[in-house]
Amino acid sequence: MFLGVDYYPEQWDPSMLEEDLDNICELGCNAIRIAEFGWHRMEKTEGQFDFSFFDHVIERAKARGLSIVMGTPTATIPAWLAKKHPAILSEFENGSKRTFGGRHVYCFNSKEMYVYSERIIRAMAEHYRNEPSIVAWQIDNELGHEDSDICYCAQCKAAFQAWLREKFQGDIDRLNQTYGTVFWSQEYNDFDEIPLPAPTITTHNPALRLDWERFRSESIVKFAAFQRRLLKEIMPQAVVMHDFPGGGLGKHVDYSAVARHLAFAAYNNYPVWGGQREPLPPNEIAFGLDYIRGLKQQNFWITEAIMGAQGHDVTGFSPRPNQAKMWAYQGMARGCESIFFFRYRGATKGAEQFCYGVLDADNVKRRKFYEVQSFFRDIKTYAQQLETPMASQAAIVYDYDSLAAFRIQRQSVLLDCEAEMEKFHKFFYDRNIPVDVIPADSDLSGYRLLILPQMIISKPEFQARIRAFVEQGGTVILTYRDFVKDSDNNLVLGKQIPVDFDAFAGVCVAETESLQEGQEFPLTGEGELAGIQGQGGIFREMLLPQGGEVLLRYADPFYQEFAAAIRMAQKDGVVYYLGCGLEEPILARILEQAATRQGILPEPSPAGVEIVRRGGPKDRIRMVINHNAVETVFDGETLAPFQCSIHRA
Repeated sequence: MFLGVDYYPEQWDPSMLEEDLDNICELGCNAIRIAEFGWHRMEKTEGQFDFSFFDHVIERAKARGLSIVMGTPTATIPAWLAKKHPAILSEFENGSKRTFGGRHVYCFNSKEMYVYSERIIRAMAEHYRNEPSIVAWQIDNELGHEDSDICYCAQCKAAFQAWLREKFQGDIDRLNQTYGTVFWSQEYNDFDEIPLPAPTITTHNPALRLDWERFRSESIVKFAAFQRRLLKEIMPQAVVMHDFPGGGLGKHVDYSAVARHLAFAAYNNYPVWGGQREPLPPNEIAFGLDYIRGLKQQNFWITEAIMGAQGHDVTGFSPRPNQAKMWAYQGMARGCESIFFFRYRGATKGAEQFCYGVLDADNVKRRKFYEVQSFFRDIKTYAQQLETPMASQAAIVYDYDSLAAFRIQRQSVLLDCEAEMEKFHKFFYDRNIPVDVIPADSDLSGYRLLILPQMIISKPEFQARIRAFVEQGGTVILTYRDFVKDSDNNLVLGKQIPVDFDAFAGVCVAETESLQEGQEFPLTGEGELAGIQGQGGIFREMLLPQGGEVLLRYADPFYQEFAAAIRMAQKDGVVYYLGCGLEEPILARILEQAATRQGILPEPSPAGVEIVRRGGPKDRIRMVINHNAVETVFDGETLAPFQCSIHRA
């Protein structure tokens, strides 16, 4: 277990190093994370590499027994590189260049970016290849964050056209047929006629836009794989990781595809940021942690855990005493096995002056310092249990192409795919049931219950895996807008929805509509849900049962003949189909029914109290986390505000 801070010694007078490292050790750290933004310090002028500064930092850290997480510095290119090769800078949708001065300003399809990145990474790796204190290499920083996942420059256009040429094996007629470009007279004679989906009148072809999303993702995945491959070529023993930002489900990059090239995933966990009135609810913080754990279905690191208020231009909410410490406990509870606080000391210059650290700019040890110290002292006691992988019997499954398809055609102004996933996740969180958030190509063995929210793209191979999962005794919950389109983002002629799954799910979607605020509709229960009443909204699919059992029916006059939810038994398992958005009490009833049938049982706790059990059969612990700002009593113990209580279970 590595316990540390993010340290930027290049931002401080060298005379402060010794005292800083002493303080870092006093905190209880055994590691520091450095160099991720240090390109110019290592290559002040082109080709003149000088690692003496970081050599000295590492030497002095080693003298104190500190391990090192070393970052490749490609997230912030030096000014001389942008000056010499201005084409390296990415472009906005309107064609204007992103100006040097921020971060993540490079284009992922710039040949110069690859050339200069290889030079600095190769020089670093050769220099530090035998340095035993470096326990992990972080590639870049928050790939795709802050809109850096999108670029509309000429390099990207040429690369996209080449990507399409390869995909369609040089056959432009095949592309035209696949995209249906006869619509609006969009047929192409050659791949060099294909545009980027920049703003136009009305909108671009949805199939073109999905391929653009895939291309954007592959551009970033390719860059990550390039860095990993280079590091492993020089240092086969290197442990390569990456620090993912929040909001991964809304990026134009599939982070699970990036994670395939890593030893493990890491996460920068910010429950509150500048401009937020208050922190995210505990269940939403947990959702982000469960998503990161699901990238590789294994434990992860937190490389940036906040301790103070955060914000670039607008300062954010300041965590209350012990609240940020509590978030650190929550991260460890949900699969983190090493944690670094951001940052050791808040900056006095540059864009992050209001990203407060363990120490503030006045350099005085106060409450935050001692909170981190007490957290480190406590948490290392449970290293063995927290390094044991988590085991969940339920999972929420997402598909990058489907998420992209909803970015392309949202269909309902109320539909937020991530928010819909969080509704399902909240059911498990509120009942202290472990749940994973996983990509569709994950290993499904070990799960009993799978939920597939808004998986609009139908993929035969995945559907076959879901059929097998159900027939072997699993339960699957499908939702409205599942399996509507083919893999090219087109509707399918002559097939009922859910495409190629209607008979298996026992349902046919006869009609559909999206709803807006104030257009909620009444629902009434049947069968095991007889007597229940409530409301639905967001979307409504008129369901015809085809062998399935009706659980909910629309109660308004026009649609009483149609079902709103259907359950279908298949061999040893069950498929549910939910044809509309459901208010929480009705959704909870259905999920309780499905979970109970699978033997997935809740562990009740008071509101705002989270329970997580970790460790193996013989060394389990129970972590009880009070997210409330007031004292709360649970199981005979009084929990202080934001307290985490850990006991052997």
